[in-house]
Amino acid sequence: MNCASITFSGHAVKRMFLRSLSVTAVKTVVETGVVVEDYPNDFPYPSCLLLGIAGTTPVHAVVAMNVSTGDCIVVTVYVPDPARWSPDFKTRKAP
Repeated sequence: MNCASITFSGHAVKRMFLRSLSVTAVKTVVETGVVVEDYPNDFPYPSCLLLGIAGTTPVHAVVAMNVSTGDCIVVTVYVPDPARWSPDFKTRKAP
């Protein structure tokens, strides 16, 4: 994503701590990740689910963007569960 700035929600910071994901790793995901799901109607800002790699670990990040300023907010971050995602971590498996 092309972000003017990147900030982290309190929820994202807690999840990063619990999952041992560094600020640097998550920023890399935001800056270089690919969009796997788009949520244009999210409030207060449209958001998307990004897939990136932190070292050798796949990471999903939900990121909202204030389109008027270009500022990005990391909403949550997690390592995708292979039981719920396709092998490339881009498609959810059917329930």
